[in-house]
Amino acid sequence: MSYEMIALLMFSSMMLMLLTGQRVFGAIGFVAVVAALLLWGDRGGYDLGFAAAIKLMKWYPLLTLPMFIFMGYILSESRIADDLYKMFHVWMGGLSGGLAIGTIGLMVLISAMNGLSVAGMAIGATIALPELLKRGYDKRMVTGVIQAGSSLGILVPPSVVLVLYAMIARQPVGQLWLAGVLPGLMMAAMFIIYIAIRCKITPSLGPVLPKEERDVGWPEKIRLLGAGLLPLVIFFSMMVPFVKGWTSLVESSAIGAMAAFVAAVLKGRMTRKVFETSVRNTLGISCMFMWIILAALAFGAVFDGLGAVKAIESLFTEKMGLSPIMILILMQLSFIVMGTFLDDTAMLVIVAPLYVPLVGALGFDLIWYGVLYTITCQIAYMTPPFGYNLFLMRAMAPPEITIHDIYRSIIPFVLVMTFALAVVMIFPQVALWLPDYVYGK
Repeated sequence: MSYEMIALLMFSSMMLMLLTGQRVFGAIGFVAVVAALLLWGDRGGYDLGFAAAIKLMKWYPLLTLPMFIFMGYILSESRIADDLYKMFHVWMGGLSGGLAIGTIGLMVLISAMNGLSVAGMAIGATIALPELLKRGYDKRMVTGVIQAGSSLGILVPPSVVLVLYAMIARQPVGQLWLAGVLPGLMMAAMFIIYIAIRCKITPSLGPVLPKEERDVGWPEKIRLLGAGLLPLVIFFSMMVPFVKGWTSLVESSAIGAMAAFVAAVLKGRMTRKVFETSVRNTLGISCMFMWIILAALAFGAVFDGLGAVKAIESLFTEKMGLSPIMILILMQLSFIVMGTFLDDTAMLVIVAPLYVPLVGALGFDLIWYGVLYTITCQIAYMTPPFGYNLFLMRAMAPPEITIHDIYRSIIPFVLVMTFALAVVMIFPQVALWLPDYVYGK
C-alpha cells in the first residue's frame, strides 16, 4: 500500500470515529498510535506518543493557557462583566441601536478577558439578550449581534484557539496574538458600522432608550465608567509590559490572572464559590486542550513521516495545476464546510497536519495564515445548517426566538465577516503590521 493510501485511510478512519461520537483527542490519538504501531512496530509506535508528550510538557508558553482561562472565569463568575453592560446601557442608550453597539463593545472586552467564544455567547445571552428584547429591539438583530460579537473571542487576544494553532504550527504565540488585534478590532468596527447604518435606516430595529433610564446623573455615570473599564485596565496591565518587552508572555499571563483575582477581592466578590468554580473550570478546559494538542502532535508526526504533505502539494500544483492562492481559497472553503459540524479545535487538529505544512511549502506566512484560519472559523461557527454558534444561541434563547430567526439573523454578519476575510487575504499587513512592528524593534 502506498503512503498516500495510508494517509487517506488514516484520515477516513479518524473522520469515521468522530462521526460515531468519540472524543476528538481520543479519535485522533488512537488513529495516530495505531498507524505508528502498524508502520514502524512496537518501538516506533510507543516512542511516537511519548515524544509528543515530552514535546508538549517542554513547551513553556503553554503555561499561558490556564492563566488566561482562569482570568476569564474570575471576571465572569465575579459578575464584573455585568458592570460592563451597565456602563454601555447608560452611556450608549441614547443612540439608535446604541445597546446593540454596546453589546459589540461588551463582546470585545469579554474576548480580551477570556479568549473563548463560548464565554462571550454565554454572557451575551444571559446579560444582553433579555435587556435588548425587553427594550423593543428586533429579535433577529439581537441574536445576530450576540452571535457575531461572541465569535470575536477566538481572534482578539488572548485567544485560546491561537495558542493551540501556535503549538501545532510551531509559531510564536505572542506574534499570533498581536496579528489578531487589528483584524479583530477591524471586524468589530465593521459590525458597529453595519448596526449604526441599519438602525439609522430602520429605527424600529434598535429604538432609543427612554431618557429616564439614561438620566442617572454624572456621578453615577462616572462610577459606571470606572467599573465598566476595569477589565480593560486589567487587559492593558498585562499586555503593555509584554509589548514593551518588560515581561515574557508567560509572566504577562500571570500578571493578568493575579490582577483579575485582586480586582474581584477588592470589589468584595471573591467568594469561596467563585474561586472554586473558576479553578474547576480552568483545570477542565486546560486539560482538554492539552489532550487535544498531544493527539494532534502524534497525528502530525505520522503524517510527516509518510510524506503526505508533499504528495498533496504535488496533487494540487502539478497534477491539477492550481495556483497557490486558489489552493488557499479551497482550504478556507473546506474549513467552512467542516465548521457546519465541528468546532474550531476539532477542525484545526484534523487538518493541521495537512494544511499547515502545505501553507508553508506554498510560500505563505504561517502567522498570517493563523489569522485567516481563525476568521474562517468565525464564519463557519455561524454557517447553517449546523454552525456551532447557531445551536448555542438556540439553547440559550427564549422560546419566541425560533431556529429560523437565528438562521436569518446571521446573514448580514456573515457577509461582513467574509468581507473582512477578503481584506486580510488581499492586504496581509493588516495582520502582520503589529507583530512586525513590536518584534522588529
